[in-house]
Amino acid sequence: MSSPPVTALLLDLDGTLVDSEPLHRERYRAWFAQRGWPYDDAVAAQFTGRRADDVFRTLDGPWRGEDPEALLAQIIALEPLRRLPEPVAGAGEAIGWARAHGIPLALVTSAGSRWAGRALEALGGIGVFDTTVTRDDIATGKPDPACYALACERLGVAAGAAAACEDAPDGVRSAVGAGVGVVVGVTTSFTAQQLAEAGATRTLPDLTTLPALLGG
Repeated sequence: MSSPPVTALLLDLDGTLVDSEPLHRERYRAWFAQRGWPYDDAVAAQFTGRRADDVFRTLDGPWRGEDPEALLAQIIALEPLRRLPEPVAGAGEAIGWARAHGIPLALVTSAGSRWAGRALEALGGIGVFDTTVTRDDIATGKPDPACYALACERLGVAAGAAAACEDAPDGVRSAVGAGVGVVVGVTTSFTAQQLAEAGATRTLPDLTTLPALLGG
């Protein structure tokens, strides 16, 4: 077998491995309606790929002056999602390809470990990854590069020789900021142009051709 084309594969969860962003947006829409706040695509984009409490803390909006942790608790307290998301096309194959080539895998997500475990059930569970970095592991979430830097540190690889996949501009910025060498934007939530402007090396509609892109 030839040498692996990259030293590690770092994968976002929501919108990248599983088609969960529409489910999350329904949840946010219901919560915003409870609060009497407007919710549209522009507002939804602010939360996509980011920790909600970071958004409340750093971006202006109708939540200004309220406690970010208290607002997050209200969202978490909503009725749980009644169905789990389907995997993004090619997700299982991409994970299998990395495994077959001995490429370490890291999950790098703004979600908590509980949701990650549920969402990944159809892909073999969280145990298919060599390491995971969730919201519980870092002080500041995406677009801060800390999560990707920590993933590389835990895997013992140089960021410049790794590849990352992200569906949101802030996730792309996080990986780029950590020095990840190849950052693939997956256009399930944003356009190819938006992801490229954030710094994506390449863009794909899903993960079907990721192995070929990375030289597999």
